[in-house]
Amino acid sequence: MLTRKQHELLMFIHERIKETGVSPSFDEMKDALDLASKSGIHRLITALEERGFLRRLAHRARALEVVKLPEQATAAAPPKGRGAFRPQLVESGPGSSQGVAANDVRELPVLGRIAAGTPIEAIQHERDRMHVPESILGAGEHYVLEVQGDSMIQAGILDGDFVVIRKGATANSGEIVVALVMGEEATLKRLRKKGASIALEAANPAYETRIFGPDQVQVQGKLVGLIRRYH
Repeated sequence: MLTRKQHELLMFIHERIKETGVSPSFDEMKDALDLASKSGIHRLITALEERGFLRRLAHRARALEVVKLPEQATAAAPPKGRGAFRPQLVESGPGSSQGVAANDVRELPVLGRIAAGTPIEAIQHERDRMHVPESILGAGEHYVLEVQGDSMIQAGILDGDFVVIRKGATANSGEIVVALVMGEEATLKRLRKKGASIALEAANPAYETRIFGPDQVQVQGKLVGLIRRYH
């Protein structure tokens, strides 16, 4: 699910490449979407790239390639990577109780999938329930999100993993958080406080850090654990 502006931009780029063979300039995209600045376009492109809809081609001007369109997004799921992740990791397989007694687990709501630019409404509705060991939770209210994309792979968070989030409106610099950006999109990133600005940092060098004013980012919760299922 894309935000309205993300969808508009993706379709504009797609149509322009189809017509001319060249992706539009930032100025053309800004004018087409009636945005005040090119920074808004840059933010949309980054979100579309992290979610697998766009690809930037190195060493070429106007180097954008449409990888897929929204109606194709669910046609084929990408293969899920597997790798080592040690802190606060719970691994499970089909029918596995993991040897945890029933009173040592808590049932949490799974609210949706999280990636850069996920519309906030896409993670506000419960879609499933998951048993999570009390040992990784502690006090507070928690929820679970499924990870989509590879923007946090160097933090050991892979496509298809489930992140356990403790609800809260504050976080320390360096913590991985669910952040609400511009009041409309959610993303899982490492938060860095830089003076009066807030940086949302990917754990993948393919994606650049996004910088926002303090009133443009709201912390929705921070990462406390991760669950990886093996089918």
